[in-house]
Amino acid sequence: MTEILAITRTGDICLTVFLFLVGLVLIIKGGDWFVDSASKIAEMSGVPQFIIGATVVSIGTTLPELITSSIAAGEGNAAIAIGNAVGSVNANIGLIMAVSLLFLPHAFDKKAYLFKGITMILSIVILFLMCLKGYLNAYLSIILLVVFVVFMAENIIVGKKEATKNKLVDNGTNPASVNADGSPTESGNATAESTNTDAASAKKQKTKDIAKSIIFFILGTAFIVGGAQHLVTFGSKLAGYMGVPERIVAITLVAIGTSLPELVTTITSIIKKKHDLSIGNIIGANVIDLCLILPVCAMISGGRLPVEFNSLYIDMPFCIGFTLLAILPAVITKKFSRVQGGVILATYVAYMTVSIVL
Repeated sequence: MTEILAITRTGDICLTVFLFLVGLVLIIKGGDWFVDSASKIAEMSGVPQFIIGATVVSIGTTLPELITSSIAAGEGNAAIAIGNAVGSVNANIGLIMAVSLLFLPHAFDKKAYLFKGITMILSIVILFLMCLKGYLNAYLSIILLVVFVVFMAENIIVGKKEATKNKLVDNGTNPASVNADGSPTESGNATAESTNTDAASAKKQKTKDIAKSIIFFILGTAFIVGGAQHLVTFGSKLAGYMGVPERIVAITLVAIGTSLPELVTTITSIIKKKHDLSIGNIIGANVIDLCLILPVCAMISGGRLPVEFNSLYIDMPFCIGFTLLAILPAVITKKFSRVQGGVILATYVAYMTVSIVL
């Protein structure tokens, strides 16, 4: 009987590992499609990649956090709900943004980043102050939802302005295509006809390209979400075999697992040298984690979402520190540097060490 149970357990572990790896493959492929399609949509629509990253991409890559935390809150598991959201922000900056800066340092665009960076810092400070009583009140958390709405509205407004500014409108005429009296030459007529044909063909091709990009964007999102759910579900099951505490599981396995879409998107962005998409995605994802996911969890949990002592006095203070490290050095030096990335990564290692020890 004991041998049968041992064989069953071994088989269960092997199946869990296999499904965990399936989730990893789905996320990697989904991330590739996601970045490619988002970049193409940005290029074709004239919207800056940073804006696409901070809105559309960040919403797509935070779906695993939203799903996981919402389920946890509904089941009364506040430690997983909060640990996942706050832990994901820490992982996004301390691990993912740090990796991005180490491999792809770039200039700090004050106009593009400052408002969004301040919003991210403000979000975690407001959350921390709201949780000092030991819980997150659903009614007070409406303030966080307002911050989220303002953040998204600002991105949309800036995106529209940039798209309008970048839109190419060709109203000129080639000087070589007119006679001295201003009438079109034969070659001018031919050129005009050719131009009109080319324009119609280009417009048709652009429509096809946009449709194709949207399809791959949706497929990429589906792969990422499905893959992340596999990783979290079966990764948590593996952790359960080892008897790891819930909060540690939440800020490590679950938080990093649900942040894998951001990690894969960032790695793909690094390979394709799309740094604006990477940083925009991270900042947007963090604001969504703090200002959308946690208020939703508070509402699902019946109006009050309990906050553990270690979450309040370890996870959140480190989160404030990470957001400051992500923005202030860049504002001062006017660039995202490798040194900044190294300091952030070292701080994340310290955070994980303190969390595990305490």
